[in-house]
Amino acid sequence: MTTTSTHGLPTGNGGGTDSGTGAGTASGADTALSTGTDSGTGTTPGTGPAAAPGAATDSGLRAAPGPHIAPGPRTAPEPGPATGGRVPFFPPDLFHEDRDILLRLLYEIGTGADQKFILGDRTRRFEDALRDRLGAADVVACSSGTSALHLILTALGIGPGDEVVVPALGCAPLAAAVLHTGAVPVFGDVDPRTLTLDPEEARARITPRTKALMPAHMFSVMADMPRFAALAAAEGLRLVEDSAVAQGAVLDGTPAGLWGDAGLYSFVQVKSFGMPGEGGAVVTRDEETGRRVRMLRNHGQDGVHRGLHHVIGVNSRFDEIQAAFQLHRLPGLDARLERRARIAAHYTERLTGLPGLTTPPPGTDGRCYYVYTLLADDRDALRDHLDAEGVDTHVYYPATLPDQAAFAPVAAASSSVRTGADPAGPDWPHARDAARRQLSLPVHHRLTDAQVEHVADTVRAHALRTRA
Repeated sequence: MTTTSTHGLPTGNGGGTDSGTGAGTASGADTALSTGTDSGTGTTPGTGPAAAPGAATDSGLRAAPGPHIAPGPRTAPEPGPATGGRVPFFPPDLFHEDRDILLRLLYEIGTGADQKFILGDRTRRFEDALRDRLGAADVVACSSGTSALHLILTALGIGPGDEVVVPALGCAPLAAAVLHTGAVPVFGDVDPRTLTLDPEEARARITPRTKALMPAHMFSVMADMPRFAALAAAEGLRLVEDSAVAQGAVLDGTPAGLWGDAGLYSFVQVKSFGMPGEGGAVVTRDEETGRRVRMLRNHGQDGVHRGLHHVIGVNSRFDEIQAAFQLHRLPGLDARLERRARIAAHYTERLTGLPGLTTPPPGTDGRCYYVYTLLADDRDALRDHLDAEGVDTHVYYPATLPDQAAFAPVAAASSSVRTGADPAGPDWPHARDAARRQLSLPVHHRLTDAQVEHVADTVRAHALRTRA
């Protein structure tokens, strides 16, 4: 089986550069996929600390511009000190070029006269920067994407006696956050192409107890939010957008997170705007929802009168060091996303139409290449082949949520009430098929062109050999 690299701050170079330009490549690497853009030097005025003169930044881009990679054989990536010659799924050098900035911020905040480590001015400026970037009414930074889901549901008044329709395929918080409010998650099947909650399946799961719909963007593909928005309006339901993995995605001109009552982002390392730790944010067009979330994240206090608790809240506060670090990295986000999108487009070009493989829907509208996920008829054999050739992969959801021990009882109860069917039967056939076949390839911005080509060549070789 494949292995993955560690997620934490690296201690070595890891094949990246420490020149302050982010322009280096592995020796002999093809650079034709590069955007040629420096993504992380400094910050916009008033948004956070600028890089010290000569400090390195995390652009992760390869500087030499050029045309699209031409077809033909490519050599495998040369060994590097952090990867041992492997193509890592989680880049061990993700924050290497920003480590001096991070250490400086740690010292400055740790020795600051105000000794403010949570919910300080840096957090406020980070929230303001994201709000202005999105055109949102409010952005509330919190302790994780999971916590953000719970805060949204609570702020919208969802609780005991309510039902929330969620996808059968996805991360555990989709169901757990609903259960933590006392409500019941009702699982709908996914669309077999996008692997996101099918709007017609969601419609079929609505009952008089349904309070909200909660579609989730999956594997870098946004759910069909126009249809969900129309369905929620027609049925008088709340619409919660689990956009944890989709920061930077835009569908029909609307950013991910702003289609419903509220959405959220996750900042865990492997997300599109990941950081060295846990964190998340609630985003909303509704000022009142933002106000309630802001109180809930800090024990029900309003942020003005300390020690007065207006509602029962939780501790979901944001760290000042992380806020400052994210402010530093925010100007480079678009270029990092562009690099990921170019890699994903190249995979699609090289892999579409191969026997036994289904590539994700192409294009850029409603896309944010957090991961690149194939459906493979012989997923485990492909995974083993890639592992043998030095390519790390990842299976995100090896079982559907209804098939997980934690949620099987509630899934069985809700399924039998609606259909009288055996919950072990075909209630979620597309979700179960995707759980069996999905495999994610490395797509992070730290990949060299040679590594990208090696991944594509290795997948092609397996598929064509299997057909032969």
